[in-house]
Amino acid sequence: MDDGYRNTNQVSDDYRYQDGSYDTPNDGYYRGGDEPAQDEDAQSDVTEGHDEDDEVYEGEYQGIPHPDDIKEKQKKRAPAVDDEYRDRADLMAERMEDEEQLAHQYENIIEECGHGRFQWTLFFVLGLALMADGVEVFVVGFVLPSAEKDMCLSSSNKGMLGLIVYLGMMVGAVLLGGLADKLGRKQCLIISLAINAAFAFLSSFVQGYGFFLFCRLISGLGIGGTLPIVFAYFSEFLSREKRGEHLSWLCMFWMIGGIYASAMAWSIIPHYGWGFSMGTKYHFHSWRVFVLVCALPCIASLVALKFMPESPRFLLEIGKHDEAWMILKQVHDTNMRAKGEPERVFTVSYIKTPKQVDEFIEIQSSTGTWYQRWLVRITTTLKQVWDNVLYCLTAQYRMNTLMLAVVWFTMALSYYGLIVWFPDMIRYFQDEAYESRVKIFDEEEVSHFTFNFTLENQIHRNGEYRNDKFIGMKFKEVRFEDSLFEDCYFEDVRSSETFFENCTIISTVFYNTDLYEHKFINCRLINSTFMKEKEGCHIDFEEDNDFLIYLVSFLGSLSVLPGNIISALLMDKIGRIKMIGGSMLISAVCCFFLFFGNSESAMIGWQCLFCGASIAAWNALDVITVELYPTDKRATAFGILNGLCKFGAILGNSIFSSFVGITKVVPILLASSALVGGGLLALRLPETREQVLM
Repeated sequence: MDDGYRNTNQVSDDYRYQDGSYDTPNDGYYRGGDEPAQDEDAQSDVTEGHDEDDEVYEGEYQGIPHPDDIKEKQKKRAPAVDDEYRDRADLMAERMEDEEQLAHQYENIIEECGHGRFQWTLFFVLGLALMADGVEVFVVGFVLPSAEKDMCLSSSNKGMLGLIVYLGMMVGAVLLGGLADKLGRKQCLIISLAINAAFAFLSSFVQGYGFFLFCRLISGLGIGGTLPIVFAYFSEFLSREKRGEHLSWLCMFWMIGGIYASAMAWSIIPHYGWGFSMGTKYHFHSWRVFVLVCALPCIASLVALKFMPESPRFLLEIGKHDEAWMILKQVHDTNMRAKGEPERVFTVSYIKTPKQVDEFIEIQSSTGTWYQRWLVRITTTLKQVWDNVLYCLTAQYRMNTLMLAVVWFTMALSYYGLIVWFPDMIRYFQDEAYESRVKIFDEEEVSHFTFNFTLENQIHRNGEYRNDKFIGMKFKEVRFEDSLFEDCYFEDVRSSETFFENCTIISTVFYNTDLYEHKFINCRLINSTFMKEKEGCHIDFEEDNDFLIYLVSFLGSLSVLPGNIISALLMDKIGRIKMIGGSMLISAVCCFFLFFGNSESAMIGWQCLFCGASIAAWNALDVITVELYPTDKRATAFGILNGLCKFGAILGNSIFSSFVGITKVVPILLASSALVGGGLLALRLPETREQVLM
């Protein structure tokens, strides 16, 4: 037997716990040490050649139990039965004591495993999942200008499509975050990513608005679970000294997701030819290609996650000692090999596991039908998730949960409200500039002329058009007021924001045009004919998509890079609380400067400044939320708070967008006051920088 196996079961003094320190529990695991010699009649031939200094009973590798193990198991049987008659409060108190011991021991174990190749591999795998979350936030906003033409969306439909993703993410965060504390981090993250990838892929092919809306809702529900699970998952592989910094580095992938979505939208959506059509009913335009490409980070993370282990901290919480030990040994060995020290031996042989007090229902295969058994399992699991939600509001955690809820909500209301308000204000400034360049034609008379070119941004008043032809042309932002059309011919005409008001139209033919009835306002139509009107919605990507909006989103995402770097480097030095409070207060000051944003360039500059200042608060909120709650409630609490965050995003989007073009005062005052209130309240939260993960 080589030295690696002989030393595996040695226990360092760091893991013995008695009166504040660790000691070897009496549970049947053999740990070496000063044991009394075995009786001679207990020896076996399979241990022949056993060295007195070798502390591993070699018979166990032959499948033969150690005699001392048998004695220990017999001793443990009697008190195990007594747990059924003990008060639940006593069992919970014992579990809390076990969890405290485990927290300190686990911290020492993670320090022994080191920080190296394993954590960096997991960092990139989970980073792709976080990147998918960032992409999801931007997808609908980028495709709306194209989708509204492709699906003939009304203003209310566009608004619903913009909010439906946040609604799905809100539900997904609470549901999947809660399930992650019962089913495991890895399993629930795989479920979350699979749901998002499947329905995002499907949404790119569906044609109807209702089905597309449903697919984006379920896609949002799936991706909503990633944020609470990713941070809970990664934090449980990090030591106390590394946790704040590396969780902040992980947040950078959300920024990368925004940059990726902006760059892909910019490079794909304007290319109308990047698609295909099947008849007149099915069209796959370039914006659908963009939706497909945006699912790639999610798919990549899903594939890579299959090769990563479950969180050992979660496994210990549910009593799976051996599986957790094997994973921790894998982490240790991977890191040691990468450091060039493969001879380093993982010295931990026993890890404290908390007493299991949950009531699990085991259903025999002969009991009821298969769907009855599954129904019982599902309802039992959901009840446990609901109990976890209520536990976050018990006396021990109530104040922290309520304060965090206010901080998360105020941050989301301001941030998501403003990042929607910025592009809307830029569009408003563009529209004002566009309207200022309008050309007005009064009392023009045109006869026997053929229009085969584009008319744009014009107003024609009191004009007369006789025997004119409008063939293969486009009207964009054109209005005809109090004009006469007599014996004219319109063929293959496309129009956008074009209207005829108080006009008289005599003996005129409209063939294959999209000049529908609602575009003629208070007009008199005499002996005029409409033939073969254009069906569906027609889209001109080069004209209708605003490249500046992609650039604004790209710069807004890129502007958080300095804030990400600063927060990562200072998170463990100045603490989480000061980081949240300082970042929110600085962001509030940035809001006041928005009063001076009276142009597109000024608005872009203030947006970049605001995003760069606020990102540190987001990073610190993620870190402190992970550290304030115990392992069996961590993902649940994060899910609740992140769900509340998405609710704040829905309100922010709705409120702020309604004031575009009306006033800047309300959005600016609302955002700044929310940030000031949330920042001051955050200063009352407990600091968790020196705290081990419970």
